[in-house]
Amino acid sequence: MSSLRTALIFAALPLTLYAQTGGGAPLPQGQNPNGMHVYIWAGLKSHGEGLHDYPQFLADWSKVLTQHGAVVDGALHAPRSADLDRADVVVIYKGDAGYLNDTDKAALDAYVARGGGLVSIHDSLCGPDPAYFASLVGAAKKHGEVNYTLEAPIHYTIVDKASPIMKDMPELTINDEAFYTLTWAKTGTVHVLATNEIPGTPSAGTHKGEIVPQIWTYEHPAAGGKQARAFVWMQGHTYANFANEPIQKMLLRGIAWAGNKPVDELLTYTPPPRRGHGGAPDPSKK
Repeated sequence: MSSLRTALIFAALPLTLYAQTGGGAPLPQGQNPNGMHVYIWAGLKSHGEGLHDYPQFLADWSKVLTQHGAVVDGALHAPRSADLDRADVVVIYKGDAGYLNDTDKAALDAYVARGGGLVSIHDSLCGPDPAYFASLVGAAKKHGEVNYTLEAPIHYTIVDKASPIMKDMPELTINDEAFYTLTWAKTGTVHVLATNEIPGTPSAGTHKGEIVPQIWTYEHPAAGGKQARAFVWMQGHTYANFANEPIQKMLLRGIAWAGNKPVDELLTYTPPPRRGHGGAPDPSKK
C-alpha cells in the first residue's frame, strides 16, 4: 500500500496543482478563484515510516488548503520565478531547504525582497549557511551539527496567548523533535509564540532543560515600505502531528498571516454549494 501511495503521488507530479482557467478551461469544481495563492515547496521522503513525509504533505495539504479557500500550486523542487510571481506565501516542508542553487536562491531572494511570505516547517530551516536562511525566516539550523533531540515528548509553553495565530492553542505535548542550537537573524523582528524545555535525550546532552523557541513569527523590511513575513513551526518530524486539530488551525492561521492576509481567512472560508452533473445542485447535499 505504501509503494502504491508513493507511485500515485509521483504520477500526479507532472500535473500542476495550480487552479487556473488558462486556455478557456472551466474552473475546477470546488476552487475559490479569489483565494490566497499558496505554493507548497515539498521534498523527497526521508527518514522512517511516518516521519518526514514531504510528498504526502504536498498531496494532503494541497487538498486541505483548497478546501479552506486557497489557490494551491506546488512541487518537490524549489519554486521558479514564474511560480513566485503568483504566490502570496510559500509553505516549505522539505529537508535542508537552505541548499539552493544560484538560480533558485536569486528567485527566492527577489520574492522575499518584494514582500513575499514564507512558512518554514521542521528541518526546512536547515542548510549550510544558517545566517543566510535566518535572514529569510528569523532563525536557522546548520546541517550536520548535533543540535536536535530526535523523537521526544515536546511540550509547548505558549508565550503569547494573545496572538491571533495561537488562538485556542493549548499547551499540549506531542511526540516529535525539537532543535536547540539556532542562528538568529541579525535584523528584523522575531516574535516568539511558543517555547519548549529541551527534554533529556542522548543527542540533547547538556542542552537538557534549555528553553528554546519552537514557534515564532518574523518580520523584516521589504520593497515599497512593506514587511516581509515568515511563520515558523519547528515540529513536523512526526507526520501524524499535522492532523492534530489545534496544530492544523495554528498552521492555517500562520499561513494566512505570512501571506499578509486576514489571519482567519482560511478558517472562516465557506465553500460554495457542490454541483451535481450538468450543473444541477448535488442532491446528496440537500
